[in-house]
Amino acid sequence: MISPQPPLDALRTDLSSRTNVLAAAEVSVPESDENPTDGTLTSECVEEEPLTGGNTSAGVVRVGNTVRRPAGPWTPSVQALLTHLRAVGYPGAPRPLGVDERGREVLEFVPGSVPWPGHVHLLEPDNAVLTVGRLIRDFHDAVDGFVPPSDARWRTLIPADGAEIIAHHDLAPWNLVVGDRRWAFIDWDAAAPGTRLWDLAYAAHGFAPLSPRVPVPRAARRLRLLVDAYGLDEPQRRELLGLLAPRTRSMYDFLAAQSSAGTQPWSRLWEDGHGAIWQADADHIDHNGPRWERALLD
Repeated sequence: MISPQPPLDALRTDLSSRTNVLAAAEVSVPESDENPTDGTLTSECVEEEPLTGGNTSAGVVRVGNTVRRPAGPWTPSVQALLTHLRAVGYPGAPRPLGVDERGREVLEFVPGSVPWPGHVHLLEPDNAVLTVGRLIRDFHDAVDGFVPPSDARWRTLIPADGAEIIAHHDLAPWNLVVGDRRWAFIDWDAAAPGTRLWDLAYAAHGFAPLSPRVPVPRAARRLRLLVDAYGLDEPQRRELLGLLAPRTRSMYDFLAAQSSAGTQPWSRLWEDGHGAIWQADADHIDHNGPRWERALLD
């Protein structure tokens, strides 16, 4: 049996100390009905508002109802992915709008609040976890038919366990916008080949969350809600259980390697103790394996 949920403070305390390694921005803004295409390709005479919530958000700004961010070799592939998601009717990703006169990627600004770190209460209700699980499942189903460009290049930071789909690779509370009419994942720069369960394992770590700073009964209960909403069968649940700790530990391994190489901003994050947090979380997941198994299979 899973005990009743403890106060929200446990979840808030945990997420406030988590490592937002890949996030682009956390913002809280009013809902808007303005056309996101207004002024899309030019930022001339329009005020730029830096979006500074993430650990790797340098250069990301809001211009009107768009977001501008530095482009990279992976940007055309990401824009092709987002174009596909829009074409098949998936609402949980920003609309791609090309590049501006300065060569920056342009995306629709999705109004709402990002739960981490200042709005964690948005994820407290059971329905919120269920919504996240369905949003991830809908994304994986929508991307299943995506054919990447023949010259596609991806920003593969951590090699996945396969190439079943183009996965997001950073589905977490710091990359989710919660609006009155729409929930959407942002920061698609790390999208790359991966598998459904590898992507879901990372999401489970962040949305349960699977951390020693959250009581195990609460995390186990939320894990069950997330997986039920996603719709895994028993063999898939058993496979997911085997990925929870390795996916979390891969973040520690990545930061350790980048720190040894002196690569920024990862070295700074390592020095700030983010690697230790990921390692502790991975150890915690391993230690409580039987609890997660009971939660998913009983």
